Amino acid sequence: MILAKAPARKRLAIYGALAGLLLTSGVPAMAQDNDSSRIRKLEAEIRALQRRVFPGGDGRYFEPEISGPANSGPNASTQTTAVTDILARLDALEASIQSLTRQVEVTTNTQTGIEQRLAVLENATATGGAPAALLPSGNAGASNTGTAATTTRPAATTPTPTSAAATGPSAERLAAVRAIAKPQTDDAGDDDYSYGFRLWEAGFYPEAQQALAAFVEKYPDHWRTTYGRNLLGRAFLDNGQAREAAPWFLKNYQADNDAARAPDSLLYLAESMIELGDTNRACIALAEFSETYPALATGRLSDQYQASRRKVSCS
Repeated sequence: MILAKAPARKRLAIYGALAGLLLTSGVPAMAQDNDSSRIRKLEAEIRALQRRVFPGGDGRYFEPEISGPANSGPNASTQTTAVTDILARLDALEASIQSLTRQVEVTTNTQTGIEQRLAVLENATATGGAPAALLPSGNAGASNTGTAATTTRPAATTPTPTSAAATGPSAERLAAVRAIAKPQTDDAGDDDYSYGFRLWEAGFYPEAQQALAAFVEKYPDHWRTTYGRNLLGRAFLDNGQAREAAPWFLKNYQADNDAARAPDSLLYLAESMIELGDTNRACIALAEFSETYPALATGRLSDQYQASRRKVSCS
């Protein structure tokens, strides 16, 4: 309103003053605001670029947008999980190694004890036909006859089957033996064993001894050999020759204690010692049987084992 009433020349002067004021004050303020916005934008872009090029950079140079606890970067959880897994696996491996070490020590001690007792048995049967006393420590103990036994292994000897009576078998016996047929199959070794078994089953023990001794000598690696040695020992034992039977039973057990007739031979070895009146050695053989074959002691051979136990008094 004031400008409208003012003369034209005065209005022009006022307009000029206002324009000058705007040029000297308003324009610089707007320029300053624009510069500050551009600077803030550039700084934000530079920080974003720094985070992309230098992830996890030193805080002295790159101030983090968000502060947090240590190891809180994008890979912190992954790294922590990997390290935890490695430590857990190392702990498991150490525990497994400790367990295996204990098992090996127990197995080694058990095997050593068995080998020591077998050495004493082998020594006694090879030298005199009767196994010596077995001690857990492997030291030889005195037998019930007062003779000290040693653990030294002598040269192995092969028991020899007895022959027929000096007068020779009778004609009737010869005829009865001839009547027993020998099998004829594709397995000659099995045929020889089966023939010896038939002779033993018929009660012709000396003839069975000869047939079975020939079989085990001719076929040392046959699958029937463990049966042949065990039955050869029984042919002696059933014929009242416990001293001659014992070495065959021991040899069969010692050759392979996992063989089919190895546990049977160990029990018959105990019976041979009982027949010889050697209670101490019989108890040792029975203890060896129960320790080596606990399942058979309560299973297939339970009756025979208990019958032998009742014949002797073991401490």
